[in-house]
Amino acid sequence: MSFMQKLEAAWQTGNSLVCVGLDPDLSRFPEAFARTPDAIFAFNKAIIDATHDLVCAYKPQIAYFAAVSAEEQLEKTIDYIKTNYPRVPVILDAKRGDIGSTAEMYAAEAFSRYNADAVTVNPYMGYDSAEPFLKHRDRGVIFLCRTSNSGAADFQDLDAGGAPLYERVAALIAGQWNANNNCLLVVGATWPSQMAKIRSIAGDMPFLVPGVGAQGGDVEQLVKAGQTAAGTGLVISSSRAILYASGGSDFADAARKATVQLRDAINHIRKGSGR
Repeated sequence: MSFMQKLEAAWQTGNSLVCVGLDPDLSRFPEAFARTPDAIFAFNKAIIDATHDLVCAYKPQIAYFAAVSAEEQLEKTIDYIKTNYPRVPVILDAKRGDIGSTAEMYAAEAFSRYNADAVTVNPYMGYDSAEPFLKHRDRGVIFLCRTSNSGAADFQDLDAGGAPLYERVAALIAGQWNANNNCLLVVGATWPSQMAKIRSIAGDMPFLVPGVGAQGGDVEQLVKAGQTAAGTGLVISSSRAILYASGGSDFADAARKATVQLRDAINHIRKGSGR
């Protein structure tokens, strides 16, 4: 099953557009984890067990693992999801982007070493840096388009021949790079008007949507701006607001409650949710 097929099935099976971002920050873990071997994996496992039936994807952010030499725990986290909850796709948030020969190694890292179903990629070095990812027809390639951070406008909004650069990126990826139907776009929740424009350009191409929760993205505005006619097309990611909903021993229960609240808020707005 390809990533796109797996994602579409997850949208339907769980009636959810929620993606839980796995950004494990040891400084924010409950105190008990200070004495736990493989604390990051143990924390992730508890979060996953508490939320697996409520999500359409998990998104581990590689920097949170690499910064503390915990790549093995990233491997264990992904393997745990694949073994125990195989319906849920895994997106490796790595934002890779380099010349072709190096991109080949980054693609091998994401898809062979970590066995991720999809990976985030920076498109700004052009097609030859993207092609090593795109040729993996069964995996998803999620390109930065209009990101959620406040500095996104510095470059992404620049005029590029009569249209903002992010619109040119969306059109190029939707029109030329998506020959294998395995492309997605990163479109921040904090910019609903831009999201609506990108939806008009990209058709039904799925969007990975960061910026909900701690970054303040408005759920109603983003869903109305970004959903497809089927009421899907969005992978709405929340990390800190779910992972650290409680700093105590009830952290997993609190994470589940936060995920339910986000899922239900989205489903109250979107089309075809059955809610």
